[in-house]
Amino acid sequence: MTKVLIVGDGRMGTIIRELVEADEELDLVGVIGIDNKNDLLEAAPAAGVVIDFSHKSMLDLVEAYVKRTGAALVSGTTGYDEAEMARIKALGETMPVIHSANYSLGVAVLRHLAAQAAKELPGFDIEIVETHHNQKVDAPSGTAKLLLSAVNPNDEYDVVYGREGMCGKRPEKEIGVHALRGGTVAGTHTVHFFGQDEEVALTHRATSRRIFATGAVAAAKKLVTREPGFYNFDELMF
Repeated sequence: MTKVLIVGDGRMGTIIRELVEADEELDLVGVIGIDNKNDLLEAAPAAGVVIDFSHKSMLDLVEAYVKRTGAALVSGTTGYDEAEMARIKALGETMPVIHSANYSLGVAVLRHLAAQAAKELPGFDIEIVETHHNQKVDAPSGTAKLLLSAVNPNDEYDVVYGREGMCGKRPEKEIGVHALRGGTVAGTHTVHFFGQDEEVALTHRATSRRIFATGAVAAAKKLVTREPGFYNFDELMF
């Protein structure tokens, strides 16, 4: 039985806790939130895997816990900058680590389809639109960034985040990324490909955060069987 520590006691953390407690192969050893975050330094019990859906400000503590216990790390926290992501990846030198902005299997498929469409539709204008609930604090979403990397793997396009004013004619080598916020939307992502007199739109809609929690727990169960390294969701699940 794999011991699991959850970091993050918000909505995602609560769903993950329910799934872990219901899984006969997993043993929940604790949940860390803002109120007891310093337990990660010494008091939190050792686990085989830590599932982190907290906030980027918790990185120092999560990093310290992983180094102290040798636990595998499933990270779903978004908003990290390049230097912070480098620290996450560095943990993979000594333990199995995965970071993904989205643990939905459907989004993983969308990413593959978007990459294929970008190859098959040269010259089409590409735009990415993401919609989330009004409590989301970062923009664009981590998933939108994943989709952007899928259609622009070699950074050949300039990226603009929204447009305003007399911005001029749309350049050919440009991708627009747009963030909408409102209500209780769990997450909708669309990659648009605009050609002459036609459009292809690939969309994924999440109606519940449970799909992300389910994917994260499934990733945790696979990750503990892997050798040290930094994995992406596609590599681990497919």
